[in-house]
Amino acid sequence: MRPIRFAPKTALLLPAALLLLAPFGACRPTTEEATNEPAETADTVPQYTVGQFLESTSLRGLSFSPDGQRLLVSSDASGVYNVYAYPVDGSAPEQLTQSADDARFALGYLPDGERFLSMGDQGGNELDHLYVQAADGTVTDLTPGDGHKAVLYGWTPDKSAFFFGTNERDKRYFDVYEMGTNDFARRELYSNDQGLEVADISSDRRYIAFTKAISTSDSDVYLLDRTTGKLQNLTEHDGFEGNLAMGFDPDATTLLYLTDRGDEFKYLVAYDLASGATRELVHPQWDVLGAQYSTTGEHLSVWINNDARTEVRVYRTADMSQVELPELPEAEITDIEISPDERRIAFYGSTARSPRNLYVSTLGGGEVAQITDTLNPDIDPSALVSPKVVRFASYDGVEIPGLLYRPHGASPEHKVPALVVIHGGPGGQSRVGYSEATQYLVNHGYAVYAINNRGSSGYGKTFYRMDDRRHGEADLDDVVASKGMLLDTGWVEKGKIGVLGGSYGGYLTLAAVTFRPEEFAVGVDLFGISNWVRTLESIPPWWESIREALYQEMGDPAEDGERLRRISPLFHADQIRRPLMVLQGANDPRVLKVESDEIVEAARANGVPVEYVVFDDEGHGFLNKGNREEAYEKILTFLDKYLKGDGAAGTAEEAPPEQKAA
Repeated sequence: MRPIRFAPKTALLLPAALLLLAPFGACRPTTEEATNEPAETADTVPQYTVGQFLESTSLRGLSFSPDGQRLLVSSDASGVYNVYAYPVDGSAPEQLTQSADDARFALGYLPDGERFLSMGDQGGNELDHLYVQAADGTVTDLTPGDGHKAVLYGWTPDKSAFFFGTNERDKRYFDVYEMGTNDFARRELYSNDQGLEVADISSDRRYIAFTKAISTSDSDVYLLDRTTGKLQNLTEHDGFEGNLAMGFDPDATTLLYLTDRGDEFKYLVAYDLASGATRELVHPQWDVLGAQYSTTGEHLSVWINNDARTEVRVYRTADMSQVELPELPEAEITDIEISPDERRIAFYGSTARSPRNLYVSTLGGGEVAQITDTLNPDIDPSALVSPKVVRFASYDGVEIPGLLYRPHGASPEHKVPALVVIHGGPGGQSRVGYSEATQYLVNHGYAVYAINNRGSSGYGKTFYRMDDRRHGEADLDDVVASKGMLLDTGWVEKGKIGVLGGSYGGYLTLAAVTFRPEEFAVGVDLFGISNWVRTLESIPPWWESIREALYQEMGDPAEDGERLRRISPLFHADQIRRPLMVLQGANDPRVLKVESDEIVEAARANGVPVEYVVFDDEGHGFLNKGNREEAYEKILTFLDKYLKGDGAAGTAEEAPPEQKAA
């Protein structure tokens, strides 16, 4: 049993839990099909409070107990994420951890089926530690100390040991260790002084697989033979090529990795450790996101980014024949886990109108049992909105995809305000899935367009690289160009379009209100960068292995300071003319609080309305339900006043004379 291996998006500023993740859809309707279908009248649809939305439950992580009778899951039912055990027979779950402040995430049961591993940080600082909890509830920190971070790399097939890394010795790099699940004695396997990203360790401890980033779109897979000491680059190449190590099979005969060699999209390759031969395993027309062997290696699960919708496939490894998976009407299967005896599967299914639910079924067929019902029963799913994919031609003709949420009642006779929502990254992607924040805003009368501007992942490596060294310029102009598509729907109100984003999307939000001050009526920035020079100089030390890759894409602050200052909103904040809201976690290690402090101060100096919300116990993303409730309520109040209502200082088409003069 190993952690699910996923291909990373651009690593720079992807949030630990992006507050406003607006997913992106899978089908390909035209703009006309997506935007002109009939809508219910707004007065026939109930409007829900943020508290009602937050009464729903979010689930993460998934692993079977050794006997296959329970599932270890992380749930925020208590208000923060804790670890729960869900019986496969559908009986009531048991809350296993009791954290009231810091999120705790499940990692897996130990062989006795009573103890388990979990991980968590302190107040959102991302300095995760690994914990073991005994049957009596006693919790032991397996990676104690201050100022360092730990990460789980995987388990041996029998779970007699697990592999992990910490940056205790050198804050820049993660050394590799093994720890037995009986005595919890630590043994070092590899001292990492080369800045390689560890992917997996073979069950016989002989091999370690790494990914080495050259840039955010150019990388290699390395293999260390601990017996001979030989470190080999398995994917030497010229030009730009993305190669990402996934993991070993349980018998330590095969290494899986992803590559886009000769293709726009990443596909799955198997490397034979004995002969050095490679063969393609899965080569779809979209990116393979990740792959994972089952406990015995009898099955292989593969995740595919099918036009931003997760497509899961399970193969029999003996002949690579595909296993039939259950069908869920209107829902997609996401995470999937195969029981240790290879007889059952557990998986999550979700829609845009319902959070993920947990299901269990017999592998290869049989009745599907729904274990959870996570949507608040007070909320009618039909009152929520399923998005439609809309693609538009941007300023230079490049086709830009995005996901459009149309509020009930929106029509040419009843036009609504709209928000262009920008994902994090910069190489992230708005994807299909449930977003409580998006549904809350749409339920209160706001259209949302979750744009996948150039530079987003999932659309091929050419599209992915289109914003390199053009951040805040080429991608920002996509955001501005999306306004034309929204107005062409006929049901979005002219002058009532705002922009909202988190992390890198927060940066583009600040860039929009700074560098395109007449375009958007308001901006809502969640922990966005205002000063690229400082952000790139202060990235967390444990990102040392990808520092040069980030500089390749964004620019080196020592050499490209002039350009970075040119695209940094802080140095041009006197141009901000529209109402601005900023939300920030005080413990954010990626986008420091000073980034938000300074842009707020600078914008207020212009005399424009600026609202600032800081959460003292959060980091890069807001995990606590109470904090999310406060954030959502304040965002809606701000939008109702300055975007929907008459509180805005002018519209996006015409600013008052005194602001133009400023």
